[in-house]
Parts: sequence; structure tokens; C-alpha cells
Amino acid sequence: MNRAAIEFNDVFLSFGEKKVLTGFRLHITREERMVVMGPSGAGKSTLLRLIVGILKADQGVVLVEGKDMAKLSRRLLNKERAKIGMVYQYSALISSLSVEENLALPLRELTRMKPGEIAAAVESNLELVGMESSKSLMPAELSGGMRKRIGIARALVMKPQIILFDEPSAGLDPVNSSIIDQLIINLSTKAKVTCVIVTHVIVSAFRIATRMAMLHEGKNIAEGSPEEMKRSNNPIVSQFLFGETDPLR
Repeated sequence: MNRAAIEFNDVFLSFGEKKVLTGFRLHITREERMVVMGPSGAGKSTLLRLIVGILKADQGVVLVEGKDMAKLSRRLLNKERAKIGMVYQYSALISSLSVEENLALPLRELTRMKPGEIAAAVESNLELVGMESSKSLMPAELSGGMRKRIGIARALVMKPQIILFDEPSAGLDPVNSSIIDQLIINLSTKAKVTCVIVTHVIVSAFRIATRMAMLHEGKNIAEGSPEEMKRSNNPIVSQFLFGETDPLR
């Protein structure tokens, strides 16, 4: 049986008076594509920040490959973060650097790779996302869909074991959204990485997921395969998935 790559065990987190997580539990298996759904403001992106150790839980434990991220020293935390790729909602490319320079930056700063090795790694990762002809472009010259693909290439450049996606299809038209979804599926299969995708876009969620979970009022209220979620008897899940206006009917 595959060991969990990521575990949330009874996690509580508040920001002042606002309770974000209230006993959240979820185990994510290696190499699966776990989609966490929920409305905007539910705390989905907070889960990603807990995984990389940017935030620490008030109570409970977040384990990544068996390690409690909250208890690691700064040196060990940075070492573990190097195994995690992050694809941000708005790509977060450095505007003053070209596409090639954006991808090369983490390799220059965090590895001992030689310039030729870095150039080869940048080229191969741009090829993976179909953007090899764009390496000299600046972020301002890229469309929304292109920026998303460059963001994915940058997340892959350090050869992570886990990739986190924060609303990967947000702001994209249906065609580009479908392209990004299929790219995530292809890359996860080819690279054999664990993917965690947070989204409120239902079409993308069902297209990408091998397993899904629903975040509501700080808890994981339902999880399962896409087909199991479609058949869920939980009225809140049905309301979110199918837009029912009366979830208790």
C-alpha cells in the first residue's frame, strides 16, 4: 500500500477571530492527483501554505513525506521545500526577468549545476509544456495561458516529488483551461509526482482528479473518486457540484 505523501491530522487554524480550519483531516497518497474543492474564501490556498511550511497550524499536525513541517529547522525546512513545486494562481513570474531567466533562477540559487546544465534543464522543461520557443520573452509579452504553462515549467525545474497548484485554470477561457488541465494530467503521469490542486472550477476538478475532497467550514466533509463525489448524498456537496439552490431539499 502506498504511504501517504501528505497528511493533515486534525488541523486547526485561525486568523484572529476567523476560524479557517477546524479539525481538518486528509491523507494524500503518493502519485495521485488530489483536488480540493470549495468556494472562494474557504481556506483551500491555506492548505497549500501549510504543506510548504509558510503557515503553522494552531493545533494538529501536517506531515509531508512523514516529516512534521512545523518542527523542522530553517535549514531542513528549506531542504524539504526544494522537493515541492508550487504553481501560483497568477503565475508569480518575476517581471524583470525573461522566461528563461525565471526558470533558471532557482537552479542558480539552490543547486550547484553548471551554466550548460542549467540551460539544458530550462530547455527540457519548456519543451514539456510546449513553450520552448518562448524562452526569450518577458512575462508582459505572455498571454494568461502562456504564463500558466511557464509557471508549471518553473515548478518542474527542480524535479519535485510534490507539485501544488493554486487555482490553475482561474481566469482562463474554456479552451486554455482544458489545455492546462490536460497538461497537469500528462505531467503527473510522466513525472510520477503527487499533485494537489485547489480549485472552485468544477469542470477542471472532475477532469484532473484521481481523488477529490470538499472543504466546508474548516472541515473535509466528503472525499472519494470523481464518480463517488458525483453520487454523494451530502447536500452541501450536491449544492456545490450541481448548483442546487436548496441544498436541504
